[in-house]
Amino acid sequence: MENKGEKERLDKARLRVAKLKGFYTHLTIYLVINTALVLIKLIGNSYYGEAFIGPLWHFSTFATWIFWGIGLFFHGLKVFSNSSVFVKNWEQRQIEKYMAADKDKAERLR
Repeated sequence: MENKGEKERLDKARLRVAKLKGFYTHLTIYLVINTALVLIKLIGNSYYGEAFIGPLWHFSTFATWIFWGIGLFFHGLKVFSNSSVFVKNWEQRQIEKYMAADKDKAERLR
């Protein structure tokens, strides 16, 4: 019994580490790609004679930062929030609700 509980804790810890690793990988890629896009835009526009600061005020410069950032924010919420307890409670309530409905239906058919 004790060995089974230890294995479950180990599996949960590994899953948590995998989720954290996934988030930090996502964050790193977000920063690298978006920084590269801004640099490409700045260098490309300066090549065509635009002022250096001009492209910074275009919406297209920060659109990926904003929209990808929203996705990253929700990814972070999922990883760092303790919502798994809520989800498990919700799942258990739904299971109990459907079991009670099936039991009522079976009793009415008798």
